[in-house]
This record gives sequence, C-alpha cells and structure tokens, in this order.
Amino acid sequence: MNGYGALAEVYEWLISEAKLAPAEFAASFDDVLRLLPSGARVLDCSCGTGQLAVGLAGRGMQVVAADASEAMVRRTAELAEEFGAPVRTVRADWQELPEHLEEETFDMVFCVGNSLHHAEGARERVAALESMSRLLRRGGRLVLTSRTWELVRARGSRLDISDRLVRRNGRDAVVVYRWEIAPDWEDEHHIEIAITQVDPDGSVLVRSELLSSWPYRHDELDDELRRVGLQPETSTFDPEAENYTVVAVKG
Repeated sequence: MNGYGALAEVYEWLISEAKLAPAEFAASFDDVLRLLPSGARVLDCSCGTGQLAVGLAGRGMQVVAADASEAMVRRTAELAEEFGAPVRTVRADWQELPEHLEEETFDMVFCVGNSLHHAEGARERVAALESMSRLLRRGGRLVLTSRTWELVRARGSRLDISDRLVRRNGRDAVVVYRWEIAPDWEDEHHIEIAITQVDPDGSVLVRSELLSSWPYRHDELDDELRRVGLQPETSTFDPEAENYTVVAVKG
C-alpha cells in the first residue's frame, strides 16, 4: 500500500482539531503511554503526517515513524524538524519493517489512523500484524485503531459530504468521501477522498485520491492478533460507534 501521494499535502483537513497539535495527539493515548518505561522505544508504523510521532518524541521517547507513502514520510520529517523532535523516519510498508528495524526491541507499536484496512485482504493483513509483532519485545504492546467496518458496510455505497467548512492554516475546505462497498467482505472496496479548498478570493483547488480497502470484522481482527502472538488486552469496540481502539500485548 503506497497511496496518499495526492492527499499528503492536504492531510491536515482529515485530522480532527483535537489531534492537530502533536502534544494533544499523544495525550489521547495517555492510558497506554503511562504503562511505558522512561525513554521507551516506540514505533508509529502508519505515521501519516507525523503528529503522533512528534508528540511521543516530545515526551522523551525514542521514536521511529514509518509509512508506505513517501510523501507522508517527508511531511513527518518536516514536522519533526519544525518541532526539533528527534524522530527517525523510514519509508516502508508493514511487511518491510523487519528489514529496516531490529526485532523484539520496541516497547510499543502504534498502528493508528484507521490504516490496517489498506492491507490487501486477510493474508496481507495477518502478514502486517506479524511484522508488528516481531518488532515488539515480550510484554510490549500494539495499539491499533480501526473503523467499525460492520457499520460502514451496513450503510452501503454512498457519498458523504461534510456539512461545514473545515479551517486549517487559515484556509477553508469541504471534505467529501465516496464509498464503494463491494458485495462481499473479502472483495476489494474503494474510498475516494476529495478535499476542496476554497480561498478567500473565491478560487477553488481540489485534491482527490481513490484508495483501495479490504475491511474486516472486529472478531476477525481479534483472531488474527492471537495468531501472530498478540493477546488482546482491551478493546473499545461498540457496534454503534464509528471507531474503536484495540490494545494487544505480546506474550
């Protein structure tokens, strides 16, 4: 998975206001971060534009930020430089991570931002989870966030248009999601995301990208975590909620 080339430059319009500041993004994971030792070694393996990675580095952690998108890695490096944060960046997809990083050395691995659905089906998803597990030391934890795909599929193919302008860096934009829901869970789904920027002079700039997706059920994810040696510890899964977080520990 190496998309997000077009969206990388405008990705902040897809991040909630509460998580734009690196320190606030990191603070949203305080419950698990308090389990870490001082100077913990942490990997953000779907780092996006780097808010979480930079926030974690600001707490004195040794942080590696990785992403399959070269553009996302570049933006993370730029944000780290802006904040003076010592973040190591790596361009790699999940399966490639053990080629770049030493196994069994991380205290915590983050896979957040609803990214796992980009793995191409169950086999690739398990391979991605196995790579993350290999990097964790014994007793280390994987923190993963996910859409509630049961809810997404129940709504079917559709067009979601934001009902308000989103302001970032003094510019407004409308965010549009177009969902193509395939007949079966195992089939390739598509999500097209468009960000339409509206300047004060009335000019409009549209950036969009069509992304492939292979959704999964919560119970499937639970089983797959166990298959790669990760014991689910906590889950906020609610079939009526949009998203959930799973924390799994390596035995």
